[in-house]
Amino acid sequence: MANKKENYQETTLSSVKEAQGSKPNPLVQLDPGLFIWTILTFLLLYFVLAKFAWKPLLKALESRENDIQSSIEDAERAKNELENLNHEAEKIIAKARSDSQEIRSEAKISAEKIKAEIRSQAESDAKKIKDDTNTQIQVEKDKAISEIKQEVVSLTMIVAEKVIRKNLSAEDNQQLIEKSILDLKKHEAKS
Repeated sequence: MANKKENYQETTLSSVKEAQGSKPNPLVQLDPGLFIWTILTFLLLYFVLAKFAWKPLLKALESRENDIQSSIEDAERAKNELENLNHEAEKIIAKARSDSQEIRSEAKISAEKIKAEIRSQAESDAKKIKDDTNTQIQVEKDKAISEIKQEVVSLTMIVAEKVIRKNLSAEDNQQLIEKSILDLKKHEAKS
């Protein structure tokens, strides 16, 4: 394989030498006319490119650079604003949590206070009702005793009338009075 490669290189070099023959290479020779025309073409191309291509390209690149810089600055501002908003949101959430805890504890305290007031009011009302009932019972008891006393007196009067009609002895009168007093005491003890 190495032989083939060497043969190919030798063949190529010899064919190039034969084609050139004794003439020198025109690209390597210095030709003043070609040299001037090359410089003039280069300067003309440079002027045309500078006037019509490079300035607009440089302006477009500068404009694009400014747009990119402005976008980067806007992104930085937006990032800072977002961080500030996140910080504010965290503060608001923390405040809302503490406020809700405070409201919950105040509501619990208020509920306990209302519960105690209602219980106290209920106890007070129950005591008042009990006292009113006891007073009413006492009034009814006194009224019943009074009525019984009046009835005893009436019965005593009737009995006395009957006794008076009938002539009773002093001993009978004493027994009748004692019996009436005992009946009265029994009625008072029952009520």
